[in-house]
Amino acid sequence: MTWLKRLWWALVLLAVLVVVAVAASWEPDRQLGPLVARWGQEPSTFIEVDGMQVHVRDTGPRNDPVPIVLLHGMASSLHTWQGWQTSLQTSRRVISVDLPGFGLTGPSPQGEYSIEAYTRFVFRLLDALNVKQVMLVGNALGGEIAWQTALLAPDRVRKLVLIDSDGYPQTAMSMPIAFQIASMRGWRWVAERIFPKAMVTSTVKSVFGDPSHIPPNTVDRYFELSLRVGNRRALFQRMDQAQWGANAHYIRRIQQPTLVLWGEKDPMVALSSGRQFCQDISRCSLVVFPELGHIPQEEDPMRTLASARSFLLDK
Repeated sequence: MTWLKRLWWALVLLAVLVVVAVAASWEPDRQLGPLVARWGQEPSTFIEVDGMQVHVRDTGPRNDPVPIVLLHGMASSLHTWQGWQTSLQTSRRVISVDLPGFGLTGPSPQGEYSIEAYTRFVFRLLDALNVKQVMLVGNALGGEIAWQTALLAPDRVRKLVLIDSDGYPQTAMSMPIAFQIASMRGWRWVAERIFPKAMVTSTVKSVFGDPSHIPPNTVDRYFELSLRVGNRRALFQRMDQAQWGANAHYIRRIQQPTLVLWGEKDPMVALSSGRQFCQDISRCSLVVFPELGHIPQEEDPMRTLASARSFLLDK
């Protein structure tokens, strides 16, 4: 057999292996109805904002003059705040939301996922809920949306809580495999159609400081909501539109009292960024959790909330 024939057969074998791998990992989009039935039960509601049916949980006393608004990170959902919301709602109005491109809200009709688009969305959400002033709490992407919203409208944001927040240029930290694939434009057609659950399991484990803390059904939730119609493409578009650290020089202008919470085992955003926030923001305190990772509010809601409770409850 000549070397050309060997090469041809090797390519054929490789093609067959790729087809088999793709077929084994093929995951169709999940329709909204069954997802709402499982992940959108009470107190979930849907309100129209910018042409989207936005998934919101709005709980606690309606006469609260300064509600607490909770913003999740990339590829997450409002469920990441369940522990915080359940505890805080006994005395405060608490609003959590699935940001455009994620969770049950799904994709933006305009395909806009820049920070500017997200801050506009926050203002329109608050207007739709008739909320004049808030305390903003954000994790990762939600943290950057929170502090940039505070800069744009300081009269509407009383306080900030930033949890493993984006904002500074990315360092050479590890990135979960799902985000790595979302960054690879050449694989987009395939990646929009395959989504092995093992990859989601690996990603979720990587962002917990201790994977043994992952509650039951957490991987199922991340997996199924990522497959909501349009969410995979939205994640790719968000990665394309991200400008990591482009507005970091504005952080020094933040005047609101700010609490920074950080999981020291965060594999994505280094603790040095948490310290930098409190160097740049004049009225800032930092609390570090040595055993926790990138989503400490979900990994250990009670301990993280204990560090923020007095800050949030003091209006």
